[in-house]
Parts: sequence; C-alpha cells; structure tokens
Amino acid sequence: MSMMSDLFADGLLVDLILGFLVLEAVGIIGYWVWRKRGIAPADFLPGLCSGALMLLALRAVLSGASWVLPSVCLMVAGLAHLVDVLRRWRS
Repeated sequence: MSMMSDLFADGLLVDLILGFLVLEAVGIIGYWVWRKRGIAPADFLPGLCSGALMLLALRAVLSGASWVLPSVCLMVAGLAHLVDVLRRWRS
C-alpha cells in the first residue's frame, strides 16, 4: 500500500485532523477570552463540532466499530449543523 492509503487505513490521518481541530478551537477560544476579539466561540463551535463528529464517524468506520457509533456521530453532527444554520438564518 502507498503511504496515503496507510494513513487512511489505520485512521492516523483522521486522528491528526482531529488534533488540529482541537488546537484550532483552543487557540480561537483562548484568543477570544484573552482579547475579546476574533470569532466568538458561539459563532464557530457548532460548525466545528459538526465537522469533528463527521470525522469521528469516519474514524469509527475505519476502526471497525459497529454501525451504531458512526450513526450516532452522524446524527449528532446533523443536529450541530442544524444549530449552526439556525444561528445564521436571517428572516
């Protein structure tokens, strides 16, 4: 297998992306708390959570988990996405 196939097959790439998402969230929230500038956590966390939950669903599938865990992750990701859309909706 190629190197990229190996990264996907064992889930390492997904783990690295999830780690980057955590660092991104900590950095943005830390800057907001420290300076009260930048992006308010309520404005980006629903979208970030939705993406992270989809990655967790992918990770569960790659690790051979039963269908329940990825399904729950995708369902909660959909709810987080709905929260994000409702927060941005303009009437």
